[in-house]
Amino acid sequence: MTKWQLSMKRLIPSFALALGLMVSCLPAMAEEGGALPTAGTNVQDQASLQRGAKLYFNYCVGCHSLKYERYSRMAEDLGLSEQEVMQNLNFTGGKFGDTIISHMPGDAAAKWFGKAPPDLSLEVRARTADWVYAYLNSFYLDPERPVGWNNTVFPNASMPFPLWELQGMQTAVMKPGTTEVEKLELSKPGKLTPAQYQRASLDLTNFLEYVSEPAALQRHHYGIWVLLFLALYTLLAFLLKKEYWKDVH
Repeated sequence: MTKWQLSMKRLIPSFALALGLMVSCLPAMAEEGGALPTAGTNVQDQASLQRGAKLYFNYCVGCHSLKYERYSRMAEDLGLSEQEVMQNLNFTGGKFGDTIISHMPGDAAAKWFGKAPPDLSLEVRARTADWVYAYLNSFYLDPERPVGWNNTVFPNASMPFPLWELQGMQTAVMKPGTTEVEKLELSKPGKLTPAQYQRASLDLTNFLEYVSEPAALQRHHYGIWVLLFLALYTLLAFLLKKEYWKDVH
């Protein structure tokens, strides 16, 4: 047996042990993190993106910026005219070619909420669409928090719930004898039914997913042409191969 074979023979049990430990830890890791509901976003759904943009500019832009997204780019991708964007979605006084910046002063925001509200341009890429969707559906009343709200996905968040008038007010039901939230109950209905609010939070998540990578729309469009080119190239290559080998027996 060579030295290399002997080394591999010694390493195989170590690899197997490490793999076994990793597999045994997976259920515990999943249980600790908790399963998130599947958002089911689709950035190709332009109507959903338009509804999500409307929600964002009516309920979120007062605190949160989108510093990597321009009004003009959003208009082009969402099928909106400059007039529609500037009249219905521009509440910060920016120009059509400007990036989307909130007018909330950073110093004041840090004083009110403990820290300045984060920019949401890359929120979905950082946390996933499922996380953002679950977060928007997991606020509940908590009088012990400074802002009066808490969240099961992001406990002790400093953010008040901006969509409460749409969803309504949820209260937490604790597990017996613990301070752990077992479930949330809608104690005061909002303007939307639960199904309608879930659709609205999905639209908002969908819009934030688009903002995190606007080029994805073009990439999907180009992908169709790439696949068609590859199919045509494969056909031509097959015909050329037959031509070259037709006299070979």
